[in-house]
Amino acid sequence: MELRVGGSRNRPVLDIRVDRRDLQKVQVGDCERASRAIEARLDAVPGIIDSRYVLEVSSPGMERPLRSLADWRRFVGRRANVTSAKLAAVGGRAEVEIVAVVGDEGDERIVVRDPKGTEQQLAMADVSEARLAFHWKP
Repeated sequence: MELRVGGSRNRPVLDIRVDRRDLQKVQVGDCERASRAIEARLDAVPGIIDSRYVLEVSSPGMERPLRSLADWRRFVGRRANVTSAKLAAVGGRAEVEIVAVVGDEGDERIVVRDPKGTEQQLAMADVSEARLAFHWKP
């Protein structure tokens, strides 16, 4: 789950991104159930939010962030926009293919392939930001 707070002091906007534990796609009904549960909790506990608010619940979307090794494993074979000082790209940002996650627990490394076909291993600590890449095809 990801939470972003915006809006104004008098009318905060809570933007919550939810994902499924079973790794299935998030459907509209999933967002509806999450929204009702979150709203009930916010309204029931005094002091969490003291004013009117806007609650927006959605899926992480096409360009979802990759934050854990489980995310990287889940999307092997997909392309991602990755920022890392270890990447030999302009500003350390490159679109790569996720090849694998290798290594033993505690020493796992992400294997990525750049557009030239060069594979490189990155530790999670080497990645400052990563999101799935999305290309619109008409």
